[in-house]
Amino acid sequence: MNGGESEEVASAVASPLTPQEWKFSQVFGELAVGEEVQEVDIISTLEFNKSGDHLATGDRGGRVVLFEHTDMKEHGGNRRDLEMMDYSVSRHPEFRYKTEFQSHEPEFDYLKSLEIGEKVNKIRWCHTANGALFLLSSNEKTIKLWKVQEKKVKKIYDMNIDSSKAAGNVSAATSSVSSTPKQYFTYGSFPDCSYNCLSDDLSFPPGGIPSLRLPVVVSGDTSLVARSRRVYAHAHDYHINSVSNNSDGETFISADDLRINLWNLEISNQSFNIVDIKPVNMEELTEVITSAVFHPTRCNMLAYSSSKGSIRLIDLRQSALCDTHSKIFEEQEGPGSRTLFTEIITSISDIKFAKDGRYILSRDFMTLKLWDINMDAGPVATFQVHEHLRPKLGDLYDNDSIFDKFECCLSGDGQRAATGSYSNMFRVFGCALGSTEATFLEASKNPMRKLVHAPSKPSRSLCSSFTHVVRRGAESPGVDASGNSFDSTKKLLHLAWHPSENSIACAAANSLYMYYA
Repeated sequence: MNGGESEEVASAVASPLTPQEWKFSQVFGELAVGEEVQEVDIISTLEFNKSGDHLATGDRGGRVVLFEHTDMKEHGGNRRDLEMMDYSVSRHPEFRYKTEFQSHEPEFDYLKSLEIGEKVNKIRWCHTANGALFLLSSNEKTIKLWKVQEKKVKKIYDMNIDSSKAAGNVSAATSSVSSTPKQYFTYGSFPDCSYNCLSDDLSFPPGGIPSLRLPVVVSGDTSLVARSRRVYAHAHDYHINSVSNNSDGETFISADDLRINLWNLEISNQSFNIVDIKPVNMEELTEVITSAVFHPTRCNMLAYSSSKGSIRLIDLRQSALCDTHSKIFEEQEGPGSRTLFTEIITSISDIKFAKDGRYILSRDFMTLKLWDINMDAGPVATFQVHEHLRPKLGDLYDNDSIFDKFECCLSGDGQRAATGSYSNMFRVFGCALGSTEATFLEASKNPMRKLVHAPSKPSRSLCSSFTHVVRRGAESPGVDASGNSFDSTKKLLHLAWHPSENSIACAAANSLYMYYA
């Protein structure tokens, strides 16, 4: 670590960020009183694009819904351009519905006698080109590249041409083509039988053809059209759990339980297997891949997590098949800490790189961990999310809630992290050294229910020594973070942080909530 970074860390320790007050911004798809949630309407993934001007959601019914920034619609430019002009932008980002399309349909694999659901598992934005939006969407087996573009709708206005205008136009055209008058019949046939329809003489009668009708086409309103440009299929034997775009803008990876494949966006019939952990004897299988993501700036690096709670960093320059990792990040178990549920609750469900690629955020069932890719001794910070549920792990195992896969996200500046929980609650933690921020919010129109500040262990600068910071959430058994009995049927699994604003979008069943600070 250089001197400049050391001063920044020391400054962060000396003056930690003040906790933010989160406010409700918008909600889409809110249920009316007494209305039941339809299974196909439950949101299964959401993602901001790189600029933050667009937001995409996917649901269990195979649909993709796009939202756009309101300033984009009103002024016709992106937010960054508007900030350099005289336009007054809103204090916090607001979005409006843009369009939706059916991404996947239910299928059946006759060779394996397996039903393939239409649920959209992942959405990843690609680089825009020529004013069109490109995104990848995947279900359990198939990935599709979509192009969404505005097109003018052309309509037939009238089928009849005004006879006076038609005669004048045709006469003028005839005089310029031929000065020799010809004898015509009503329907354009000639008395000279040697002159037939194959003649090169394309002249019209001087008076026109009254019976000829031509369509008049006019350009109408513009509409958004979504087209599938590529279909990447038949490359995974197991369910796809991750899709990640490369920073080179040309390739992406897809991962299932045992393999990671590398694709070129322009080639849909071929992929390269870069990670394969499938043993010769499946009885020797001890772990599976749970998530995979490319480094945000280095096109040769990617990370993937496993069900054993480890994160492996691999370099594509080492070999074509990355059997070995360049670094592994895992936390050693304490003596006597292993229980019946240890293997389940230590399985990592999601990992995300920070915007600069220096840190990795990981989520398992109990905790949220922050890792420094330059320090593989252990996480630099651990945030307790479900510690208050430890006495209820048996009940959560019985109703399968212990296998829920919660996602995580980092703010654009890397100062804060967020993840979901039960009772439609989500947590926001301060990542800066010395920060004790641990905010608990509910996905509703009144998100601020309780702000908890739990004192963390005194920490020193990373320049002097490695310090593992532990920040805790609620500790009361049997209740959630706000003191209420938790509801495991209401779970907030998916959320995303705006890349440049302090704004969070989260999915609670079929409703999309947005908050700002």
